[in-house]
Amino acid sequence: MEKKVVTFGEIMLRLAAPGYLRFVQSDTFSATFGGGEANVAVSLANYGVPVEFVTRLPDNDIARACVMDLRRYGVGVSHIVYGGDRMGIYFLETGAVSRASKVIYDRAHSAVAEIKPGMVDWEKVLADASWFHWTGITPAISEGAALACLEAIEAANRMHVPVSCDLNYRKNLWKYGKTASSVMPELVAGCDVILGNEEDAEKIFGIKPEGFDVAHTGGEVDAAAFESVCRQLMARFPRAGKVIITLRGSVNANHNTWGGVLYAGGKLYQSKRYDITHIVDRVGGGDSFMGGLLYGLLARPGDDRWALDFAVAASCLKHTVYGDYNQVSVDEVEKLMGGDASGRVSR
Repeated sequence: MEKKVVTFGEIMLRLAAPGYLRFVQSDTFSATFGGGEANVAVSLANYGVPVEFVTRLPDNDIARACVMDLRRYGVGVSHIVYGGDRMGIYFLETGAVSRASKVIYDRAHSAVAEIKPGMVDWEKVLADASWFHWTGITPAISEGAALACLEAIEAANRMHVPVSCDLNYRKNLWKYGKTASSVMPELVAGCDVILGNEEDAEKIFGIKPEGFDVAHTGGEVDAAAFESVCRQLMARFPRAGKVIITLRGSVNANHNTWGGVLYAGGKLYQSKRYDITHIVDRVGGGDSFMGGLLYGLLARPGDDRWALDFAVAASCLKHTVYGDYNQVSVDEVEKLMGGDASGRVSR
């Protein structure tokens, strides 16, 4: 695992209302940083995997604070390109019980939204890489970001660097005149590993399991129902050797069930189901799953079941960690995988 993983996307300033306060009640906001691909990078760095995060940032003090934050977690920042006027921002209101969490984006005209093909030297970035990861958030930001992402995927394919994608459909982001269903297929066609949740495949590609409605799970999600989704995705994107679906059952905003399935080589692996009864912060849950999955695939090549179990346990722990980043160690994840969910004081 000496070779590094490269991730590409937007990192934002996250401004969160304290505790469970609503936006209209808040006179202060907690400032941290986060974004899909950066969150994956931090997870991998925590597990000891060399990782490089690529983005475009303005040349100002907020961006410098962000880069220092990434460095603090051991994430490589040497291929970040600079230009543009601003970082994207997102505001978070944390939901409770029957009130859902709410996100407001302020990311129009951000530095990475104004990225253009040719700004990143992908041959150089990927020269010593063992993996490239992107998410469906990046091509949703702007046409330039979509083209830069395609450029990276094509370079990785040429250089025989495996590519993974988290489909990550965000309906509030596709605003520049193109739809996810028109842009994503060309990008996903270059992927070796595809991750999605219950809704992504349906919203982007119209692929769905029979008789399933995400709004009425009541905490119960039938994992086997998703084998058809995995098969359909593989038929549509034959390069993909593995398709993974995260399965979230929502009892309420504080209480979810969490699991996943991995389909590869004609076999469907199902994880155990975790009951998460007191969610601290679910933002970044999918990213923490992806970080755990990539670690598992790299640490134990060929052991897909272990990679899936590690990913689900890692993201289960993320629900207990405030902020976008999953700040847990391999040892902590393996303890939970082994059945130690007691939460007893470690001393």
